[in-house]
Amino acid sequence: MDSRTAAALAAILLVSVGGVAAFELGFVGSDGYDRTTVTVEDESGQQLATVEVRVSDTFDERYTGLSDTESLGPNEGMLFVHGEESRKTYVMRDMAFPIDMVFVAANGTVTRIHHAELPPEGTSEGDLKGYTGQAKYVLEVPYEFTTENGIEVGDRLVIPDEHRNP
Repeated sequence: MDSRTAAALAAILLVSVGGVAAFELGFVGSDGYDRTTVTVEDESGQQLATVEVRVSDTFDERYTGLSDTESLGPNEGMLFVHGEESRKTYVMRDMAFPIDMVFVAANGTVTRIHHAELPPEGTSEGDLKGYTGQAKYVLEVPYEFTTENGIEVGDRLVIPDEHRNP
């Protein structure tokens, strides 16, 4: 084997191992989403819950949301990241399970919580119920997760700095 072939094989191995390491450490999921952990704290700073989330920070990812997902584990979710805080409306497009939608201001404060049921079978996209709130971030978690963990409006979501902006 000549030195150029050996160098090329070494580069391929390095890239392959690096990609596997990033996947195994949870930085990038097999579905291509960045992943991180967010924490929910009450107003006094006491931790209420942690959630392993897929980060949805592009238009296409936000549009698709959880509609390609069959279910969520007990502490799994999706964090939608927008460029700036404003009034946002989310719908249950092509969803297979109900969820809680947690609307979060730019400073991390929970502004609104919706317990979103599945739309009736056959509901057209134009007839989907809109869930609205003031937010820069929207956290989607399993149905009743917020109730089970005592999460309320006024609590705070702690988001790692690298995932605070799209």
